[in-house]
Parts: sequence; structure tokens; C-alpha cells
Amino acid sequence: MPTVLVIDDNPSVATALDVLFSLHDIDTVAADTPEVGLALLARGGIDLVIQDMNFRADTTSGEEGVALFRQIRGQHPDMPVILLTAWTHLESAVDLVRAGAADYVGKPWDDHKLLASVNNLLELSEAHRELAARTGEERSRRAMLARQHDLRGLVYDDAASEAVLTLALQVARSELPVLISGPNGAGKEKYAEIIHHNSAVKAGPFVAVNCGALPSELIEAELFGAEPGAYTGAGNKARTGKFEAADGGTLFLDEIGTLPPAGQVKLLRVLETGRFQRLGSHAERSVKVRVVSATNADLPMMIGEGQFREDLYYRLNGIELRLPPLARRPRDILPLARHFLPPGRQFSEAAERALLRHAWPGNVRELRNAVQRAALLSAQRIEADALGLPSATGAGPGASTGTVGDEPDRAAIEAALQRHHGVLSQAAAELGLSRQALYRRLDRLGIARG
Repeated sequence: MPTVLVIDDNPSVATALDVLFSLHDIDTVAADTPEVGLALLARGGIDLVIQDMNFRADTTSGEEGVALFRQIRGQHPDMPVILLTAWTHLESAVDLVRAGAADYVGKPWDDHKLLASVNNLLELSEAHRELAARTGEERSRRAMLARQHDLRGLVYDDAASEAVLTLALQVARSELPVLISGPNGAGKEKYAEIIHHNSAVKAGPFVAVNCGALPSELIEAELFGAEPGAYTGAGNKARTGKFEAADGGTLFLDEIGTLPPAGQVKLLRVLETGRFQRLGSHAERSVKVRVVSATNADLPMMIGEGQFREDLYYRLNGIELRLPPLARRPRDILPLARHFLPPGRQFSEAAERALLRHAWPGNVRELRNAVQRAALLSAQRIEADALGLPSATGAGPGASTGTVGDEPDRAAIEAALQRHHGVLSQAAAELGLSRQALYRRLDRLGIARG
């Protein structure tokens, strides 16, 4: 059962609230001075505070209430506080709401309105506790992953990224070939490095090759090597191929979907046998290589169109890691953006909102470039317009902030609520609204509060 602490020097106020709350399964604890109230708070077990603005009969300024609120906020920053105020203290109460007070209620109060406010705040407080518990569990789990594995400096905070990372660490210990699929700029090579550095061949080399950057006439020489004079411009020295260079380690084949048919045939043979011939040589060589490949293409569709070999696809795809675009792992955005900032620099709140609202079609690569550019053009504090994002400037084709005028629309509000697991205060902060302003929009749009 939740517990409300009433701090008021008038015993009749505490009695009346005790009777009201007891009818709705809420416990009440009373304190007649700020000192007693703070001592009760220190013991714990309090879910919400209702405090008066004056505590001496000869005082009407409200200064005591302001001082008490600031003490509560300093010692218990997450504690919701409702202010009991007379009309003469309305201005002070409004100022305290701006400073973080949950609500203010005039004397005499309306029981129904007060109960509605208390119940909403208790629900919010419970959601905060649940979120804090989940966050603590996540931090412990991620700290354990970082202690037990080499994560190569991976920066993440989203559950979607953690799921991909966990699977990558599981498959790293096997010898299965891994196919990493996902859009350009999403970080596929980073996960390939994580797989290698947590595998049985981590002491061996990690060799990355971008198949999309290989000229078709040089693919065989790049992958398998070439003897002197094997092709025009080959020179007088033998050329070591990527498979030989990666022997005893991992070969990362990026953009595997761009490999032409001839290259696919030769790649399939070496994957099946571990043997190959250098260009211009009849001697067979053997290697033991862990192959990790990556693509942003729809390989099954390419197979159906005759552009990619089905047998090669199944040889590469011992297990697939699907890396979602950055827009589908929004909790990664701010940690990554702060990671890309030079030391001592920071974002303004408006800049962080702009970062969260942008769709990031270029994924992590686009985010890094935007942050580095903004840092170059800004002083210590990075403002939204320095990022050059359509969502920050309102310019550019297809710009969309998820707002109507300056007001977030239904889609933006529902997306923010989903990202923050229904915690209204955090969703409001992302949307740039006060909690009360978000309440009004939820009611007007008919969106449930949780």
C-alpha cells in the first residue's frame, strides 16, 4: 500500500487527508514541522509528499515552504511533492512547479482533483521505481559482459543492440560462419571485430576486405593472391591474398552481396575445402580461416533474381546477426553522440532533442559526421542548429519533427512513451514539454496514461 507524508502544522489537515486517503487504500503519515517531515523521509517508505507553505502562525510569506521543498528536492530528488497553498502563495507555488514540484493544490482543496493528482503521481512513482530496478539490472548485466568479454569499445544503451551483442558473443565461441545483415553505417564491422576478439582464433589476424571496392578483374588476386606476372601490372613479386593473410584468424568480407558471379564460385570452393590456388599458379594452398561476412542487400531476393548463389548464401549464413538501423535503437543515439564529442564538450537540451527526433537514414556513420561537424563549428556547448539536421532547423526536403506547429503530434507522443516504457516524465523531457503539458495532450488525443 502506498504511503503519503503530509507535512502541515494544522492537525486537522492531516486528519482530513488521512480519512480521504484511507478510503482509497493509501496510508498517511503526518508531520507538523519541516524537521519532523525530513526525519520521516530519511527513514524511507514514503511514496509522495504533500506539504504546506507556512508552518508558523505569524508567517504568511511562503518562504518556509520554499525552503522545505528545496531541502526535499536536494535530499530526495525523485520524490514527488504536492504543495498545499493559499491564493496568496500561488506565484511561489508556480515557481516551485517550474523547479520540479509535481503539483499545487489550493486550500480548501477539491477531494476528487486531489485524489486524481495523488493517484497519477503514485503510478508515476511506481513506474520510476520499476524503471530504476530495470536500469540497475541492465547496468549490472552490461558491466558483467564488459568484464567477461572484449567489446572493442562498443557504445550502446538500447535493448535491441544488447540482443545483437549477446548473440554475437554466443556465436563467437563457435566455428560457424556468421552473416551480419543491416543497413550501411549501422556498425557491422564493429560486430565482426567483437566476434573475432572473443573467438578461439582471437590471437590470429583480423583481415577486413570490402568486396564492393574490388575491381572485378582483380577480385581473384585480392582474395587468393597472385604469382609474379600473373596479370598485367602484377609486378615481379608474388601477391599475398586476403585468405592467406587471415590464416589462423578471421576474414571479414564486407558488402558480400556485391561479389560478381565468378568471385562467388571461387569463394564457395575455398569455403568448402579450405584450399585455393593463387592466380597464375597450379599449386594448391590450404588455410584455416573463420569467415564473417556482412551485407546491406536482401540476399534471398538476389538469389531469386539469379544474382547471388544460393549454395554460397547457406555456406556464409551459418548464423545471421540482424543489426537494426539506428532509428530502431533510439536509446543508442545520445550515448553514441556523446562518445563522438571531443572531451569537455556537451550538447544543449535542444540539441539532444534534435538528435532524438532525427531519423538517421545514414545510421551511426551519419551521426558521427554530424557530431564531429557540429563540434568543429561550435564553442564548448553544441546547440541544435549547429547539427544541421532538418529536425533542428526545419529546413530541407522531407523535414519532419513529428510536430504540428510547435506541438508534438500523436505519433511523436506515442513513440516517446514507448521508448521510455510509459514513464511520462521522461517522455515529456524528450518532447520538450512539462509533465502537465503532456497530461493535457494525452487527454486531448485520448491516449491512455499507462
